[in-house]
Amino acid sequence: MSLNKTSFIKLAIKNNVLQFGSFVTKAGRESPYFFNLGSFDNGDSIKSLGQFYANRILETKIKFDMLYGPAYKGIPLVTAIAIALAEQGLNIPYCFNRKEAKDHGEGGIIVGAPINGNVLIIDDVISAGTSINESNQLIKANGGYPIGVFVAIDRQEKGPHGLTATGEVSKNLKLPVYSIINLIDIVSYLEQSDNYVGELVKIKEFQKLYGIT
Repeated sequence: MSLNKTSFIKLAIKNNVLQFGSFVTKAGRESPYFFNLGSFDNGDSIKSLGQFYANRILETKIKFDMLYGPAYKGIPLVTAIAIALAEQGLNIPYCFNRKEAKDHGEGGIIVGAPINGNVLIIDDVISAGTSINESNQLIKANGGYPIGVFVAIDRQEKGPHGLTATGEVSKNLKLPVYSIINLIDIVSYLEQSDNYVGELVKIKEFQKLYGIT
C-alpha cells in the first residue's frame, strides 16, 4: 500500500472520519466500520483532504479543465482541491450546484466558474450513484463533458447486479471512477497494526459477505 494511502487512513482515523463499531449502511447492511467525510471539519484537516484528492487526481494523469462538486458535500471538496492544485502550480476553475435554482441576482443553478471543457466530478463516496448521475446530466446540459469521478473511498461492496456502486457508475455512465482508498486498503492497514485485531476480524467477515472478490 502506498504511503499516500497509509497517511490518508491515519488522518481519517485521527479525525474520527473512519470509525469502527456497528453501523447500518444506506443499503441496510450492518457494517463494522463507517466513513464520514464530514468529520474533516476544521482548517487543517480540510486542507489535508484537498491535498490528498489533488495528489490522487494528478497521479492518474487525467486531462481535465475544471472541477465540479455536487451540493452539499462536494462544495467544500472542490474548494479545497482547487486550492491544493493551485499550490502545486495548477490554477483550475471549479463550480458547484444549488439544490434549487436562484431566480434573482446572478440566477441559475451553477455557482462558480461556467461549466466548460473536460470536467471532473468530485464527491465523498458513491452509494447508489444517484448524485453522480445527476451531476453527469447537469454538466452535459451546461455544455461540459464529464470525463471522470473522484471519491475519497470505494467501499467495494457488491450491489444487486454483482457490481460495486463505483462499478455500476463506471459501466452505466462510461466514466472512470477513482478513489483515494478502498476497503482492501483499510484491511491492509489494519493487518499491519496490533491495535485493531477485533476490528480486522469483523471487517474481513463483512468483506467476505458483501465485498468484491
